[in-house]
Amino acid sequence: MNKAAIKRFAIEARNKLRNSVTDKAGMLGITPEECSDPVTTGPDFEVYQTAAGTEITLNKSQCELRKKLVDKIAERGFDAVVEEVAYTWFNRICAIRFMEANDYLPSRVRVLSSEKDGKNEPDLVTMAPDVDLSFTEEEREKIYDLKMKGTTAASDELFQKLFIKQCNALHEILPELFEETQDYTELLLDISYANKDDVVYMLVNQEDGIPEADFNVTSVNEQGEVTGQVEIIGWLYQYYNTELKDDTFAKLKKNIKITKERIPAATQLFTPDWIVRYMVENSVGRIWIDHLRALDSSVNEKEIAEKFGWKYYLPEAKQEESVNVKLAEIRSNYKDLKPTDILCIDPCMGSGHILIAMFDVLMDIYTSTGYSEREAAFEIVEHNIHGLDIDQRAYQLAYFAVMMKGRGYNRRFFRGRDDVKPMPKVYAIAESNDILRSHLSLFGQSMEVKRRETAKEQMEYLLDTFKDGREYGSILNVEECDWELLQDYVEDLNMEGQFNGPSDIQGQIAFDSNKSDETQKSLRLLIKVAKNLGQKYDVVVTNPPYMGASNMNADLSKFIKDNYADYKSDFFSAFIVKCTHMAKITGYLGFLTPYVWMFIQSYEKLRNYLFAKTTIEKLIQFEYSAFEEATVPICTFVLKNSYVDKKGCYLRLTDFRGGMEVQRQKTLEAISNLDCGYYYEQHVKQYEKIPGSPVAYWISNSMKDAFLNSVSLEKIGKPEQGMATANNGRFVRCWYEVDKRKISISGNLQAKWFPYNNGGGYRKWYGFNIDVVNWENDGRDIKAFPKAYIRNEKDYFKSGITWNAITSSDVSVRFFGEGFIFSNAGMAIFTSEKYQKYLLAFINSCVSKNILKILSPTLNYNAGDMCNLPIIYSDIVNESGKCDVCIEISKDDWDAFETSWDFQCHPLIPNIRGIWDTDEMKNGTDNLPQRLYIEAGFDAWEEECDNRFAQLKANEEELNRIFIDIYGLQDELTPDVEDKDVTVRKADLGRDIRSFISYAVGCMFGRYSLDKDGLILAGQPFESVYFEATAPRTGIGVAGAPGDYVSTGEFYIKAEDGTKKCTYNPDRDNIIPITDEEYFCDDIVGRFVEFVETVYGKDTLEENLDFIAQALGNKGNSSREVIRNYFIKDFYKDHLKVYQKRPIYWLFDSGKQNGFKALIYMHRYDADTVGRVRTDYLHRAQNYVETAMKSAEYTIENTTVASEKSKTMKAVSKYTKQLAEMQTYDQAIAHVANQRIEIDLDDGVKVNYAKFQGVEVAQEGKKALKVDLLAKI
Repeated sequence: MNKAAIKRFAIEARNKLRNSVTDKAGMLGITPEECSDPVTTGPDFEVYQTAAGTEITLNKSQCELRKKLVDKIAERGFDAVVEEVAYTWFNRICAIRFMEANDYLPSRVRVLSSEKDGKNEPDLVTMAPDVDLSFTEEEREKIYDLKMKGTTAASDELFQKLFIKQCNALHEILPELFEETQDYTELLLDISYANKDDVVYMLVNQEDGIPEADFNVTSVNEQGEVTGQVEIIGWLYQYYNTELKDDTFAKLKKNIKITKERIPAATQLFTPDWIVRYMVENSVGRIWIDHLRALDSSVNEKEIAEKFGWKYYLPEAKQEESVNVKLAEIRSNYKDLKPTDILCIDPCMGSGHILIAMFDVLMDIYTSTGYSEREAAFEIVEHNIHGLDIDQRAYQLAYFAVMMKGRGYNRRFFRGRDDVKPMPKVYAIAESNDILRSHLSLFGQSMEVKRRETAKEQMEYLLDTFKDGREYGSILNVEECDWELLQDYVEDLNMEGQFNGPSDIQGQIAFDSNKSDETQKSLRLLIKVAKNLGQKYDVVVTNPPYMGASNMNADLSKFIKDNYADYKSDFFSAFIVKCTHMAKITGYLGFLTPYVWMFIQSYEKLRNYLFAKTTIEKLIQFEYSAFEEATVPICTFVLKNSYVDKKGCYLRLTDFRGGMEVQRQKTLEAISNLDCGYYYEQHVKQYEKIPGSPVAYWISNSMKDAFLNSVSLEKIGKPEQGMATANNGRFVRCWYEVDKRKISISGNLQAKWFPYNNGGGYRKWYGFNIDVVNWENDGRDIKAFPKAYIRNEKDYFKSGITWNAITSSDVSVRFFGEGFIFSNAGMAIFTSEKYQKYLLAFINSCVSKNILKILSPTLNYNAGDMCNLPIIYSDIVNESGKCDVCIEISKDDWDAFETSWDFQCHPLIPNIRGIWDTDEMKNGTDNLPQRLYIEAGFDAWEEECDNRFAQLKANEEELNRIFIDIYGLQDELTPDVEDKDVTVRKADLGRDIRSFISYAVGCMFGRYSLDKDGLILAGQPFESVYFEATAPRTGIGVAGAPGDYVSTGEFYIKAEDGTKKCTYNPDRDNIIPITDEEYFCDDIVGRFVEFVETVYGKDTLEENLDFIAQALGNKGNSSREVIRNYFIKDFYKDHLKVYQKRPIYWLFDSGKQNGFKALIYMHRYDADTVGRVRTDYLHRAQNYVETAMKSAEYTIENTTVASEKSKTMKAVSKYTKQLAEMQTYDQAIAHVANQRIEIDLDDGVKVNYAKFQGVEVAQEGKKALKVDLLAKI
């Protein structure tokens, strides 16, 4: 199945149909802003002004349809109606395509395509009017007339009329998808078969449309399973919702909750076919196998399932004999079961995937008892299958899917039997909001008074229950009603106002009866939906919606809290409980849900409910990321809706990566071989031995003993959640964004910014010290901020260990010293000195890793999970000293990179700092150190990294051995540590050369210095650290020696031991240009070459530049050209990546033509910086480019060499584009320069950076152009 083509079509079709519907509405004088009144009105026509300003005349019939459309817009809003009309035609177009591909159309004539290959004109257009569509004589004449015209416009008009005619004809057999004729949606249809941009061509064309085979019910997947119908309908529905779903989740990031209209798009998830079959075969199929075993106890489960072809059926777990006796007694309830007795429902049916699988399994059951497929198709629709959904779109597709499945088994299915057309019991959840209660007095007039009053009372109860019904869907609780009584009541409608009583009352009833037929229709649907919700089922199978409580709108959240208080963590958990209420006590339930309910503390009450009220029969736990369509790890399981003291069977597929196909194969392997190594049988009573009762079905006896013979971590330490600021953008910064003088790295409580443990990636022992939080004046601003949550403040600034609450891998914990605050994302454990390093080592060990897979295998590790860790203390861990060494190694690694606040110097800088202060260097003698190569520096760095890596790995393996012995897990764990789990970095030539260049840029701006380790300049005035001699004078000399002569134009750095002449000068004006040719004396490439020469010497300069260029890998004919291309194209990308999109160097960038680029250092910015960039650099760059262009033009005029002329013409073209770009940029930068914008480092990069973006530049006759002065982050 070509999912890429399906997705492309569905997304584009939605947009095109919405645009088309909007345009057609505009042609009727209807826009998002207003529904205009007629310009002229006649006896049987009206004239309206279109959105384009022209006029259109509508006949009487069209006017009536327009009025219906206007009424609907007034009721629901313009956009909602556009969406409804778009998906209605989308569903109909796809339905007709499906029917023609399978030859299901009653006329047997293709509507959208042709039987003949290569023929673009649909067969219906070619053959009309000689098609069985009951054309009137007037319609026939119109068809001939349009064909005679022969124009494309006429052909499209004919096609559209025929398409609508076909839709109206299909109303007779598919009334719930093809509604009655003369619907306002007809006014808004605009399709073409000739236009290649139209949805019809997009759908049927053979080049990039959806392959016809994907619609064919006989198509099989790679496993030989017939899935054509199910797959195409499901994927079309899911992909149609793609953009709406993306927009919904984007709104969630802005704290806009999910409204009821968007719940379907936000929660819809197409279930893989084999999982559907697994759930259905083990629930619907299981009931019938129980029936057969009740009749004959010798029946073998596996053999009978194989006979039916149910290859995903997993036999019951082996039980003790006493349990088998009990199970046989339970199965006796099914002894008299008939196929027509098996009531099934999917209360979240979506496009009907599960219903279709139910249909197939039920067909197997029916035919095994002697029914023909023709008869069984009617019986299944009439007796067995039920479905509900909150989405009208889904309902239409589910209805269509069931009808097509029936047609697949019975060619005469659409005709019905005994003069009754098939009507699947599938519905969209109804709402009572618009039903007029005053009409209830019109019903049941001929009924006996007591029965009428009872019916009215029950109907009012349903009206109350279904208010805003689509907000809540199938979790609505409906009590059992007298459904036959209600049906009699609704069918007994007095529309004539016949009433024996005073005339004034008769008149009132007559007035109230207006539109009572619509009320009757609504009440009929309401009763059907309520009955589906209120009755009990033998089987409930569903993939419920996944929606966390924090994403719910207020109404839905309140409803769940009021009705499912113990299960309010997620929408799906409420659905699980609701489904148990829908099932008979002897029934089965099948689910596909996130597997968080199995482990997480917030679902403990749900676990206890399921352990007490149901029996886990079968469960498959999938690999974490196997289901690519979901954003959460999932499981599928089958429950019996009553507790039975028995074992369930489980498949643990968590170790098998490769997507759902690998999971499917492993499931089949386990079914055929229970000794596969990942099949388990477990009793729920075993879970009670573990804190929190997680569904740890795979746990060994040794691990159980570890829990029984230990104390929980909370007894010796305190895992705690920290602060939630409620607005990190306001209160949290990366440390390198702010003035370093305001950071309390050393624990100075008078500072503003304090180290903040706020999570990070996978790293053990030490590191991810990036964030700082505003805790000025004891956190005054945060404490005053609404919704901020200050937890466990008494433990702020204490030493402890921290971990990431949410990870993409295993847990990793890190040591931190005093002076830190911690967040709810970077939680912390505080304990005594005795236990601190022990707990750090234990949680980073393989023993803890395996225990946490039991307590929290969802990769979300909260404080409660850590509290439950079983601790068996032994002095041997602390005595080994291994933990301290691991911390030291990890800190050395972390501090080797400039994003650490303890960074000192780049590791590729040779240790020659002492030589720079010698007399030999100062006096210029030949007594210099040996020739220095950066390659040798990298080799030494690589060796250092390798040693650090090997030592850390060895220490971790030794700690693993110690803990394995302490916990007695020698038979199931090994101490080995994979290289990927060792969290110090190995040398990487490309990365390390890039970081060397970044360090060089830092030295250019004075952030770092070759004369002094660590961070030099970050917020304080430049003059407080460096000064430039402007006149000869005598002053403090090198190393504080008095009387030294200070030369003019030289830079000096102020150090603790005096003033030193800078070995490498910082940039004077904080502006370093990056151009594609060397126009400036402080050109960045020239400055970098100077840096390399300063560090490694002049003798080896060219070899070192070559080595650097080779490591960068950019294009260029020389090392300098390669380095220049790196600065132009990639340096800033790397900077953004290293600094997490919080750049400290800002790139002024004129655009894609590379006309002008210049770096500045954020911490040296002042109000005149932009002006200097403009006058001192941009204007000079323009002059340089103009000069270069004139020179090139002169060459073109005078050269006779063709190749030289061609090359120079390309240069002129480049210069022309660059100049045009720079001129526009100059207008924007002039506007900002005149404002003399100030920045506040406390505001961080994002706020300050935005001040220079989106500058409007006027364009004559055009909309103002928005120009970004800085490169986009």
